[in-house]
Amino acid sequence: MPYHLELATAALDAGKAVYCEWPLGNGLNEAETLAALAKKKGVLAVAGLQARSAPSVAYVHDLIQQGYVGEVLSTTLIGSGMGWGPTVESYNAYLNDKTNGATMLSIALGHATDALCHCLGEVRELSATMTVRRKSFTIAETGERKPMTADDQVCVTGLLDGGAALSIHYRGGRSRGTNLLWEINGTEGDLQLTAAGGQAQIFEMTVRGGKGAQSSLDVLPVPGQYRWSPPQDQGPSANLAQAYARFARDYREGTHFCPTFDDAVTRHRMLNAIETAAATGQRQMLG
Repeated sequence: MPYHLELATAALDAGKAVYCEWPLGNGLNEAETLAALAKKKGVLAVAGLQARSAPSVAYVHDLIQQGYVGEVLSTTLIGSGMGWGPTVESYNAYLNDKTNGATMLSIALGHATDALCHCLGEVRELSATMTVRRKSFTIAETGERKPMTADDQVCVTGLLDGGAALSIHYRGGRSRGTNLLWEINGTEGDLQLTAAGGQAQIFEMTVRGGKGAQSSLDVLPVPGQYRWSPPQDQGPSANLAQAYARFARDYREGTHFCPTFDDAVTRHRMLNAIETAAATGQRQMLG
């Protein structure tokens, strides 16, 4: 992660199309630098926000567009980072150092909220609270204790562009209860996505919905049309394969199915606003 700027810059300078994993940069400034360079070079530059390509998210996006819930009144997102807990493998210890920019805020919350905004629209304004509750963590292989500097609790409230109320709480580690719950409540119906882990770009999400006279939610199987990549085993590769298929189509046909570096800047701006709101206690306007 700390080298995305250096690596992507080299590829862009060579005039190559680029697929860069998320986060695009270590903070907003690096992301803006890369987006400007991609524009200057006139090449396709795509960011790895592959939760958008998850079949469940693509399906929910269309259900919202088709009016399944009516007007969106509010949305609630609760997730566990899975990482940023009491222990970590040595190769992932860098995630717990805030200066590397690969934090629970940028990765777990960043991916999940990108899916949310893809379906429901961008955040217009927000307030936030962030804190480090576990002050240290253990390296799994050695038992060594190290200081934790990445926030392991992030709470966000705000409004989406359309006026819907927004509530997000991400916490480090795993929960014995809920690890991913995303609910969308509207004037005509409700949708709910759940998964075994809070990394929306990795874990397969189950979609449930109910509307009209229904008094409860039923599972809504994701139609086959939303699986456009070759079949994959569930895991980190599944949504990545979906994103690669879209990347190839964008490259060949000039479409815009994959999130570009400009889209990544939009997400980085939202994350930057969360950090600013938490640091200052002041509501941030994004719209």
